[in-house]
Amino acid sequence: MIVLYIILAILVFGFMIMIHELGHFLFAKKFGVTIEEFSIGMGPKILSKKGKDGVVYSLRALPLGGYVAMVGETEDSEDPNAFNRKPAWQRFIIVIAGAIMNLLVGIIIMIILTICSSNFGSTVIGEFNDNSISDEYGLQVGDEIIEVAGTSVHTYDELSYEIMRSGYEPIDVTVIRNGEKRTFNVTFPQMVSQNVVFGSMDFRVYGEDKTFSTVVKNAFFSIKSTIKMIWDSIFDLLSGRYGIEQVSGPIGVTGAITQAAQFGAQSFFYMVVVISINLGVFNLLPIPALDGGTLVFLIIEMIAKKPVPRKIEERIKLVGFALLMLLVIFVTFKDIFSLFS
Repeated sequence: MIVLYIILAILVFGFMIMIHELGHFLFAKKFGVTIEEFSIGMGPKILSKKGKDGVVYSLRALPLGGYVAMVGETEDSEDPNAFNRKPAWQRFIIVIAGAIMNLLVGIIIMIILTICSSNFGSTVIGEFNDNSISDEYGLQVGDEIIEVAGTSVHTYDELSYEIMRSGYEPIDVTVIRNGEKRTFNVTFPQMVSQNVVFGSMDFRVYGEDKTFSTVVKNAFFSIKSTIKMIWDSIFDLLSGRYGIEQVSGPIGVTGAITQAAQFGAQSFFYMVVVISINLGVFNLLPIPALDGGTLVFLIIEMIAKKPVPRKIEERIKLVGFALLMLLVIFVTFKDIFSLFS
C-alpha cells in the first residue's frame, strides 16, 4: 500500500505542475505568443509529440517541475509574436496565471470538501476537557469566541488554528457573553512538535447544522485560513520561530501526502488543497527564480516605461535560481536523512 500512496503523491505533484504550467500556456496562447514546448516534468523525455499548433507537448521523467518554452522569454527575439514583444501588462498576466490557477484549484477542492462535510464546528464553547486550564482565566461554557490574539475567528478551523499558532503563550481572547463583548488574557496548554511549541485548545465546541449559509461561511473562511496559514509559516520561518528542519522538499511532501492518504479521502484532499495553495503563494514571492521575481521586473518596467536591461535581469535570475537549487538540494538531503533517523 505504501508504494501505491507514493505513486499517488507523484500523481499529485504532476497534476499541480500541469495546472500551474497550463495557466501560463493558456494565456500565452490567448495573447498569441509563439510557444515552442509545453513540458510536464524535467529531465529526459518520456513522451513527446508536436501538435497541429506547432507546439511540442512533452512528458519528462522527473515530476519535479515543468515549463512552457515561449520564444523571447529568455532572450530577445525578432519574432513579432515573441514573449518579449508583447505589452508588459500581457506578460504580467501570462506570468501570474500559473500561480492563480493553483490558487483556484485549491479553492475549488476546498469548496467541494466543505459541501461534502456532514456538519461543522462553531466557535461556541460546549465543554472543557479534563485538566483544562483556559477556564481558570475566565472562559466559560456558552462563550462565543470571536477573536484570538487580535485575529477574528468565524469557524472552528480558524479558532483551533489561531490557538495552535499563538496560544503557546498568554493571549487575548475576545468572546460574546450574554450579548456583551468581553476580553480575557488566557493561557492554554502547550504541545511540542518537531521542537516547536504550539498552543493546544483544551475545550470542545458546539456543532452547527449544515445549511446553505454555513456551507458558504465555512468554505470562505477555510480558504482564507489556509492562505493565512501559509503566509504565517513563511513569516515564522523568516523570523526564526521555525528552523530549516521544518522545511520539506519533494520527499518530505511525498511523505506528508502518503500519511494523509492513510487517514482517508478527506485528509488526503485537504493536503492537496494545502499543496496547491502553497504552490500558488510560494510562486508569487519576489524571489528572482520564481514567477514573483519576474513580476517585480514587469512592475518596474510598467512604472519606468522601459524594461530592466536583459543582462541585468538574467544575472539576478541566475543567482536566484542557483540559491534556490542549493536550498532544494539541502532540503532533499535533509528529508532523506530523516527517513533513516
